[in-house]
Amino acid sequence: MNTRERWTLIAAVLGSSIVFVDSTVVNVALPRIGRELPTTIFGVLEGQSYVYNGYLLTLSALLILAGALSDFYGRRRLFLIGLIGFGLVSVLCGIAPNMEFLVAARILQGAAGAVLVPGSLALITATFTGEQQGRAFGVWAAASAGTTILGPFVGGILVDTLSWRAAFLINVPLVAVAVWATWVHVGESRNENASGKFDWLGAAVVAIAVGGLSFGAIYGQQRDWRDPVAYVALAAGVLATIAFPFLMARNPDPLVPLELFRSRNFTVTNISTFLIYGALYVTFYYVALMVQGVLGYSAAAAGLAGIPGGLLLAVLSTRFGALAGRYGPKLFMSIGPALMALGVLWFLRVPPTSAAWVFTPGDPSTWVPPRDFLVDFLPGQIVFGLGLAMMVAPLTTALMTSVPVRNSGVGSAINNAISRVGPQLAGAAIFVAITASFYSGMAARLPGTDTSDPQFRHDYPPMNVPRTNDPRAEADREESTNAFHLAVLVGAGLLAAGALVNFVGISNEVALAKGRKAEAPAAAS
Repeated sequence: MNTRERWTLIAAVLGSSIVFVDSTVVNVALPRIGRELPTTIFGVLEGQSYVYNGYLLTLSALLILAGALSDFYGRRRLFLIGLIGFGLVSVLCGIAPNMEFLVAARILQGAAGAVLVPGSLALITATFTGEQQGRAFGVWAAASAGTTILGPFVGGILVDTLSWRAAFLINVPLVAVAVWATWVHVGESRNENASGKFDWLGAAVVAIAVGGLSFGAIYGQQRDWRDPVAYVALAAGVLATIAFPFLMARNPDPLVPLELFRSRNFTVTNISTFLIYGALYVTFYYVALMVQGVLGYSAAAAGLAGIPGGLLLAVLSTRFGALAGRYGPKLFMSIGPALMALGVLWFLRVPPTSAAWVFTPGDPSTWVPPRDFLVDFLPGQIVFGLGLAMMVAPLTTALMTSVPVRNSGVGSAINNAISRVGPQLAGAAIFVAITASFYSGMAARLPGTDTSDPQFRHDYPPMNVPRTNDPRAEADREESTNAFHLAVLVGAGLLAAGALVNFVGISNEVALAKGRKAEAPAAAS
C-alpha cells in the first residue's frame, strides 16, 4: 500500500467513523442534554427524541442524493464539503444555547453525514482493486465497528468528566485530520460518462421516498401508530418509491441508472442487506430491552455486554475482507449470516430470572459479570460476532464490485439507504406483532386487565421491572421474556433468509472479475 492509498483509506475511515459515532454517542449524552438545555417549543422528552431522530432522518433521506452528487461533481470535492460541513455543524451542536437550536444543528449534521458514508466507500472503490480492495473494505468495516463500540464508552467519559458538549466537539480534530489527508493525498474521481444536467427532480423524488418511509416508521412507532401524520408520511414515501423507477426510465441522465439493478450481485446484495440489517435492528433493540428493562442490567453493563461480539468484528473484518477479495464473497456471505442466526437462537435459553449485571466503574467487585451472563449471553454473542465479522466486509466487496467505478457513489448510497430505512420499516411492523403478543399474554395472565387502556400500552416495553412476587411484575417479566424470545426467532429467521439469498444469488465469478479488473483510478487533480 503506497502513501496515497494509505492516506485515502485513513480519510475514508475517519469520514465514515464520525458519522457512525454520532449516531450512537448522543444516546449517552441525551439525559444530560435534557437536564441542562432550556426548551420552549418542545417538551424535554420530545426534544431528546428529535435530537436523535432528526440526525437519522436527514442522514437516511439524503444518502442517495449525496452519492449521486459525488459521482457527478467529483468524489473528493463532495467528500471535502461533507467533512467541512460536518465539522462546522458539530461546533454548532457543541455550543447550542437551547434544545431547538440543537435539534436544527443535528438535522444539518445528518445532511453532512449523508455525503460522507457513500463517499468513503466510493473513494476506496476508485483507489483499490482486487485483494487490496477487499482488505481496504475490511479495514473500513473494522474501524466502523470499533468506533461504534467505543463511541458510547468514550462519550460517557466525556459527558461525565467534561460536558455533553464535548461529545460533539471531539469531532473537530478528527475532521481536521481527514480534511488534510483528503486535500493532500486523495485523487479526484467522478463519473466521466455523466453528461447534461444533474437530475434534481429525481433527487427530490428519492428524498421524499426515503425520507417519507423513514420518518413514517420512526414517528409511527413513537406515537404507537395513533397519529395520522405517520400514515401520511408513509403514503408519500410509498408513492414516491413507486414513481421513482418510471421517472428514471424516462430520463436520459437519471439520478440512479436502472441498469445497476441488472447486475445480479447488486440486486442480491441489496435484498440480503434488507433482511440481515432488519434482523440486526430487531435483535439489538430487543436485547437492549431485555437486559436493562427486564433483567436489570445497568446501562454500563449493557454496553460492556455487547463488546465481545463487536471485538470479533473489529479484529477479523480485515482478514475476511482480504479473503473475499481473493476467493470471492459468496461463501462468507452465506456462512456468516447462518452463524449469526445460530448465535441469536442461543438467546432463547435466557430466562426471566437470569442474574443482573450492575457494573460500577469505581467498584472492582462489579467488573466480573455474573455466571448467568457467561452462560446465557456470552456464547451466543461470540458465535454471532464471528458470523458478523465473516459477513460485513465480503458484503461490501460484493456490493462495490457489482457496480462500475463511475457509479460507485450512488451504488454505495443505495445500499446504505436500504440498510437504514429497510430495518426501520421491518422493525416497526415486527414491533406491532410482538407488542400484540405481549398484550395477549398479559390479558391471559391477568384476567380482567384492559390491555387496550392507553396507560397500560404506555408501559410496554417495560423498564426496570421489579423482582417481586407482585402478580403484575411477575407477569411483566414472563411475558416480556416471551416477547424477547419471539423477537429472537424473527431475527434468526431473517438472518437465515439472508444466508439463503446470498448462497443462491451471489456470483463469485462476477465479483472476482470486476474486483481484479485493471481499471486505473482517475488521476489526482
